[in-house]
Amino acid sequence: MNHQAWSYENALKFAREKLSHASTDQAAHHEAKLEAELLLCHVLHCQRATLYTWPERELTPQQAEQFFEFVERRQNGEPLAYITEQREFWGLNLKVSPATLIPRADTETLVEAALEKIHDLPCAKVLDLGSGSGAIILAITSERADGEFHAVDLSAAALAIAQHNAQHLGLNVHFFQGSWFEPVHANQYDLIVSNPPYIEDLDPHLQQGDLRFEPPTALSSGRDGLDDLRLIIHQAWLHLHHQAWLVVEHGYNQAEAVAALFKQQGYQAIELRRDLSGQARVTMGQKP
Repeated sequence: MNHQAWSYENALKFAREKLSHASTDQAAHHEAKLEAELLLCHVLHCQRATLYTWPERELTPQQAEQFFEFVERRQNGEPLAYITEQREFWGLNLKVSPATLIPRADTETLVEAALEKIHDLPCAKVLDLGSGSGAIILAITSERADGEFHAVDLSAAALAIAQHNAQHLGLNVHFFQGSWFEPVHANQYDLIVSNPPYIEDLDPHLQQGDLRFEPPTALSSGRDGLDDLRLIIHQAWLHLHHQAWLVVEHGYNQAEAVAALFKQQGYQAIELRRDLSGQARVTMGQKP
């Protein structure tokens, strides 16, 4: 395959056919077209418009080999974000890797809620637990340059990605390695945010789609998926100033259970936020 000359146009056509899996569904064809374009742009370091401005241009043998390798990986189900090692979140271009979760648009609901809670608070001190690629804390920091921002993750590999993202974006965040509150045990905050693991250990979705490729420790949390949320809701109490907020993401079917945990711990003004598709996504509460 790679011994022949491949124009941008022919390479895209070949990739589209491979990625659409011979589907007759229009949405699948559209998605395959977009993914082929994004993969080729990643190889060529160009904008998508370039592919159609010069469709007759040819790939070098090395470019063709890399492109078709990427197409095969995507065909085998590997997430596009892991192949290109990047994902956009909150308008920020982030580096990601198999050591981190892939930031999802639903999590922007958490960022919006967090920013609301510190809107009128100058120099807010903010903590992000289980930071992964740094998506949440970097999004908040990008909007609030006057605060003090901390992030914790157990994974050294994930923290390396997050630190790279912070440096690349020119955002000042202090990163700590360890389990939840351990590395910041002496600190108190005006806002604590977290998108912790919240999928049930035996949930069949863990064996489907992109989740097959993402780090299991960042996804599942006990038989009911609430083990880490219980710990965070309980321990955050000791690390929040009075009138400070805890804001957490959870599964669409966990809102009632999470609200009960907040109430049990003594939080007030408990609120639920829904994501763009209307699913229950974020619960928050204030320490009185």
